[in-house]
Amino acid sequence: MYPDRVVSGMRPTGALHLGHYHGAIKNWVRIQSEVESLFFVADWHALTTHYDEVETIEKNAWEMVIDWLAAGIDPEKATIFIQSKVLEHAELTLLMSMSTPLSWLERVPTYKDQIQKLAHKDLTTYGFLGYPLMMAADVLVYRANQVPVGEDQLPHMEIMRELARRFNYMYGREKGFDEKAQASAKKLGNKQAKVFMEWRTEYQEKGNVEALEKARAMLDGAGSLSANDREILYGYLLGSRKQILTEPKALLTEASRLPGLDGQKMSKSYGNAIALRDDKETITRKIRTMQTDPARVRRTDPGDPEKCPVWLFHVVYSDEETKEWVQKGCRSAGIGCIQCKQPIIDAVVRELEPMQERAQQYVAKPSLVREIVEHGCERARKLAGETMRDVREAMGLGYSGK
Repeated sequence: MYPDRVVSGMRPTGALHLGHYHGAIKNWVRIQSEVESLFFVADWHALTTHYDEVETIEKNAWEMVIDWLAAGIDPEKATIFIQSKVLEHAELTLLMSMSTPLSWLERVPTYKDQIQKLAHKDLTTYGFLGYPLMMAADVLVYRANQVPVGEDQLPHMEIMRELARRFNYMYGREKGFDEKAQASAKKLGNKQAKVFMEWRTEYQEKGNVEALEKARAMLDGAGSLSANDREILYGYLLGSRKQILTEPKALLTEASRLPGLDGQKMSKSYGNAIALRDDKETITRKIRTMQTDPARVRRTDPGDPEKCPVWLFHVVYSDEETKEWVQKGCRSAGIGCIQCKQPIIDAVVRELEPMQERAQQYVAKPSLVREIVEHGCERARKLAGETMRDVREAMGLGYSGK
């Protein structure tokens, strides 16, 4: 019904690092040549957890866009824009919030997890609770049918699909559809019809997936239903009436396998990251001081690459011959840790040098970066506006003036 389209965003944390590149940006560069793509700076999302630390948002946003461009995001292929410059994101978030059950937001796995991890902050806010809803609106407002995510983001994708389904169910009503569905349900028999309706309510109001599966199984096994009756009841169960908002699918991408310098997840806040614009001397110093297998206290101690964060860099950067050299040399103490790290230093420097050259071109011409983003914002507003016209009309907010 709508063209293939990918949407993805990233919070403005400033200059990006290798974890960002291998975890997301590298995939974006590939995707932009395969399907229409929109990539945005999620500055409103930054406020959901850092609402009291707004001083660096604007600077971080521009730094991040420069790194995107330097890493290969092409404004001729992809639309680059800033979330807060496209007000339709906020409008759809607000309108969808009117019908979103609180229980749906509270059951998102990352909600309680983030509250525990960021216990030093007060996250008992409406904005933080509702961030999965805003995340859904970011995608649904463009009727995107694909979102590049890792496996850890699948719960967000599921609630995104459920919210689109619920919206379509509530506002995409076909005249007389409810009556048709109820007539079809009667053909199940009184007892089964009653159970079907109870399961439907459990799914529609509480998001009970088990109830959904039971209802589907009932319809599949109901010999009393015609193909048409079954199709009507599937739609009644799922809420798939007129498709105002598109249910997006997850475009699974491989998670970054690069650890930070200390073996933890690479993060600027942990101080363990290699930035995309680090110079050769900085890269060399950082990698040479990387944590290695703790069993190798002395140069003559054998080690185990599988217990060493440096090995994960070899998995990403090294050819098979080098990997074999590392495995044999480390386990036999035939090579030292500094020797093991040198091919990684060379590979990272080689990968980042062309990005850094491109970055300097954009740093020298900030007006060019702003022009690229403004053009992207204009295109994003146009696409989002088309969706919002249908949303407003469906919700009785069209106001044609008649």
